[in-house]
Amino acid sequence: MKEVDKIITDLKRKIFKPVYFLSGEETYYIDLISNYIEENTLEESEREFNQHVVYGKDVDLSAVVGLCKQFPMMSEYQVIIVKEAQGIKEFSKTSAGDEEGQEEIKSQKLNGAQLFTSYISNPLSSTILVICYKHKTIDKRSALAKAIQKNAVFFETKKMYDSALQGWITDYIKRLGFAISPKGAFLLAEFLGNDLSKITNEVGKLIINLKPGVEITPEIIQNQIGISKDFNVFEFQDALGAKDVLKANRIANYFAENLKDNPNVLTLATLFAYFSKILKYHFLKDKSKFAAAGALGVNPFFVDAIAKGASYYGTAKLKNIFSLLKEYDLKSKGVNNNGFDQGALLKELTFKILH
Repeated sequence: MKEVDKIITDLKRKIFKPVYFLSGEETYYIDLISNYIEENTLEESEREFNQHVVYGKDVDLSAVVGLCKQFPMMSEYQVIIVKEAQGIKEFSKTSAGDEEGQEEIKSQKLNGAQLFTSYISNPLSSTILVICYKHKTIDKRSALAKAIQKNAVFFETKKMYDSALQGWITDYIKRLGFAISPKGAFLLAEFLGNDLSKITNEVGKLIINLKPGVEITPEIIQNQIGISKDFNVFEFQDALGAKDVLKANRIANYFAENLKDNPNVLTLATLFAYFSKILKYHFLKDKSKFAAAGALGVNPFFVDAIAKGASYYGTAKLKNIFSLLKEYDLKSKGVNNNGFDQGALLKELTFKILH
């Protein structure tokens, strides 16, 4: 992410800004930046008196401003990090609440939001303030939010789209000095979801005993994380796409016996995405591997399997499959389910897709 790279590069060069406001749904990047500042700005001997970490539920903005106005002791900087800042009530006020602040200005009594706005408009150059506002974004209509955007390093991040996840995993692992097969990236994305912090933790476990440059394969993932290289959603959709009846039923039976690790809701969502790509492939003008990969948003590695699926499933059959997926998704959630357990539903759906 270019914005993150720019911030981290500046920090490594000791180019510090007085205020960082880190916000959004994807907490991984917030932690990445704040942890770097916490661990690298001050020398260890300077941290005891000059680095303060507080939590939003324990402070208000007046208290934060009070900390910021202190001067460092035997250090060029002091660092103030406010974690879980979404717990600070003043940040939750919208522009509709700004009138209250105006009334308080008239009475010469500033509230926490006004004190904070005043501080960040003219902050101490010796204080580095880091606000970690997680899981959501600040209401940009408020005067406070407008002041933050004007006077701070304002960073906002959104959850990673599922379609971009495999590429992100591949790039992240490459940065660590390793490689990963397309199939391996798919398995990690499907098994771990789009929680980047969880992904980075699991990748850390994967590479701990590997030599730099090694390619992470499904076999390595199976041994380290526990995802079966033979009985997983990738192999399942591949078997359905190739109309491999024996393999598809074996995997369906395995899923039926291990529903905790392979819930129907997630399996059906993956199948919907897979068959959607097959349908889209039918209407591509340019079906060459790299052109199709770009249009479908997949690694070229997967195009042959999608093309094979398109040869077995015409548009009429695909329309039927989408109806089945919707029907069995509802049944898995208890709608119009005549006593079938989750495993039986999946096996029945598998039969109907294949025949």
